[in-house]
Amino acid sequence: MKRTFSTLIVSTLAMSLSFAAQAHRAWFLPAATVLSADNAWVTVDAAVSNDIFHADHAPFRLNSVEVLSPNGNKVELKNANTGKYRSNFDLQLAQEGTYKVFSASSGIRARWVDAEGKRQGWPRRGQPAEMAEFDKNVPKDAKDLSVSQFSRRVETFVTAGAPSNQVFKPSNEGLELVPVTHPNDLYAGESAEFTLLIDGEPAAGAEVLVLAGGMRYRTSQNAIKAVADKNGLFRVSWPQAGMYWLSASYEDDNAKAPATRRSGGYSATFEVLPQ
Repeated sequence: MKRTFSTLIVSTLAMSLSFAAQAHRAWFLPAATVLSADNAWVTVDAAVSNDIFHADHAPFRLNSVEVLSPNGNKVELKNANTGKYRSNFDLQLAQEGTYKVFSASSGIRARWVDAEGKRQGWPRRGQPAEMAEFDKNVPKDAKDLSVSQFSRRVETFVTAGAPSNQVFKPSNEGLELVPVTHPNDLYAGESAEFTLLIDGEPAAGAEVLVLAGGMRYRTSQNAIKAVADKNGLFRVSWPQAGMYWLSASYEDDNAKAPATRRSGGYSATFEVLPQ
């Protein structure tokens, strides 16, 4: 039977992150998320680190980063730079409304044991996860063959002037967050609601972890945890003002052939303002 799968390209994000090293967290950090609509500019840092918002491991590669304007058009990254531990760029917010900064990737992975008893895997670092390459590189009769479908998405949102909602329209690919509470309208002492989708359907049971910035200066992570309900909905109560990193993960058996397992990872940065 011919194997079929939707177009699968592993973006630079997948190549720049080591998924085996889950302690390393990818993030965007805008200097501010709510700005005046008059000739607004914002600088965004991007990195993969151990401590949230402290660049100590690797820069986030910018050729996988996209920005959508309030009307859905792409926005150019200005003054982009990649250093030893972080990347950064400027955004000119020429249009009033909410912008989305994001990087997304998806693909399939295969693991098996060869004739010599050694563990093998595909794709290797830098290889595209295309179906034609899968057939060439993964033996059909491989021992202990495991094929999984994965997606990864990293985001943040910035609003100039009055907030808007156009950029929240889901792509229906991978694990995505659709806000109920606008992500640039968050205040300490209040709660916010969000919905998680996996390939356009509610990601029931998705696990959510929220961490406040400044981890280097705390003896405890003070993690906030939540689980998405049957509709993919979850709530977060913000204990204090500051920048927060939200991470969500999901896994099930509803993968597209030849994969048998599906997983999704999502992370985003939110700014919570004082009352």
